[in-house]
Order: sequence, then C-alpha cells, then structure tokens
Amino acid sequence: MKSWLAPLGALLLSGCATFPDISQARSPCQLEPGGWCGFLREAAVDAYPYALAATNAYTGDDDLFEQPGRVIQRISHIPIAPEDEDKGFSYEVFNQFAPGSVGDPDRKPIARILSFRGTDMKSLSDIFYGTLRSDQIELALRYFEAEKSRLGSDVPWIVTGHSLGGALATEVSIAHPEVRAYLFNTSPFYRGEARDNALQRIVFNERGEFLRRFAKYGEPPAANVFTINCEPRKNAIAKHSVRSLADCLTWIAAYDSADALAVVKANSIAKPWVECRPDETTHPGPGARKGEPCVHRGREDKKKSKRSGD
Repeated sequence: MKSWLAPLGALLLSGCATFPDISQARSPCQLEPGGWCGFLREAAVDAYPYALAATNAYTGDDDLFEQPGRVIQRISHIPIAPEDEDKGFSYEVFNQFAPGSVGDPDRKPIARILSFRGTDMKSLSDIFYGTLRSDQIELALRYFEAEKSRLGSDVPWIVTGHSLGGALATEVSIAHPEVRAYLFNTSPFYRGEARDNALQRIVFNERGEFLRRFAKYGEPPAANVFTINCEPRKNAIAKHSVRSLADCLTWIAAYDSADALAVVKANSIAKPWVECRPDETTHPGPGARKGEPCVHRGREDKKKSKRSGD
C-alpha cells in the first residue's frame, strides 16, 4: 500500500477521503521540495502518466504533449463508427511502461490505458449525448470491452479522462471492479453508484475550477480526492484546463521522478505560478535539497496591486 494511503484508515472505509488542498498545507510543507507535501509528490508520481494520457485524448487540439515521455506510448485503437463519432465520442489507447525502463530493448507494457476525451467545447453533441443522455456511457463500456477483448488482459487495464472523460472512466470502473481509474477535473454527471469500487478511483482537481460548483452537491466518485492550487490567479473556466493540471502534476512529480523530469524538459513545462522562486526557474529534479522555506503564493490582492501602481 502506498504511503500516502496509510493515514487514511477509517476514512477510506467510509468510502471517501478528501486530502487537504495545498494552499491549506503550506505551513507543514514549507521545507519540502517546491513546498509540495510528500504525500502529494508521491501521488503525482503515480498519476502524472494518466494526466498526460487524459490530455492527449483530445486528438487534434493544439495543446497536446508533443513528447509525452518514456512511460506511455500511444497505440492504435479500434476505429470509431461514424455514428458514434457524431455523438462526440472519442478515446485513445496507450501502453504504459515501468519507470526507468527507457533504453531496455526487451521492455514490455506493465499496463494499458484507455483515455476518454472530455467535452469538445466546439460542439454541443458531447453535452447532449454525454451529459443529458447516457449514449456516451454505453459507448464507453462497449468500446472498453472491445479493446480489452482485442488486446487481452495480460496486463492491468487503467481508464482515465478529464471532465466528461472522467465521468466515462468512472462508469467503466464501476462496471469493472478490477479496473483502476484516474480522473482529472472530472464531471460530476455520472450515473453509477459513487461508492461502488470507489477505492479503485483517484481524483485530482484544480481548486476553484467551475465543475466543482456542481460537484459539491453530490458524493465524490472516488475514495481519494486531491485538490491542488496551482493557478490561484485564473478564473474558474481557465482552471478547468486539463493541460494546466497535467503540467502542474508532472512538475510536482519531477521532484521525485527522473521520467517526469524528462517530460518537463521535453515539453518546456513552466514552474506553477503558485510555487515560490522566480517564474523562469529551471526544475532542480529528484534529490533537490531542502533549503529556505518555500511558501506558496496566494491570489494577488487587486487592491494592493492598485496601491503599488501595478
């Protein structure tokens, strides 16, 4: 069991554990690398490959990871029927490899990832067929089962997704108890029972992103919920971006993972604004020494900025 799960005991048994958001955890973690708590860094190392996959499920967008790194590799998927594409449904499949295995000619996948695309804001079909109706849920279950039949179950399957894609991943995880799910700024509009297989799901949300306004009225779809505060300056819509969240998680993971650091460098990922130190700071990588306290920045005070002439 991962160490960040160890303190949860009774909370996990109750079906839901919400970790403190990083803005509230600044004091005990000021001396940690980048000011990020150890449990969050460990969770980021575990989750960042799925954040990359969730981002790159938005095929055709202009903010994908051009070099998603050493541990995931996109492979071909079953062609999506035109009538299913018309309903806004899309996904990608990736092989996942063990950390540190790059360069090994004999390496084999340790898992397969099916990543569902979230809402295409240029079309209303996702909202109609994915949120108001259950068409995309049925498609997600059908295509997952078809891919599992095609590629086999020699390694574990993991599902992931952002926004609507997170809701679809939730439904697959509910229907398949053996499947883990990683959800990013996930939609609360799923139809399954939230507590079914909840221990198999992990959620990462950016604090204040707009879907959280709806999520507060329902039970979280996972036993483990991380709320991080990477961009307190942005508005609720901008905070919903999966690329921004994936960038932040990968940066955090890079304090403990050489593979994540390679992704940071290859994609020129910038330091999260909230983290201390100048914005142009180069990531120090794993083994960064503890130095001066790193106090995370809060949202700028507009009145103070006006008084200072900014």
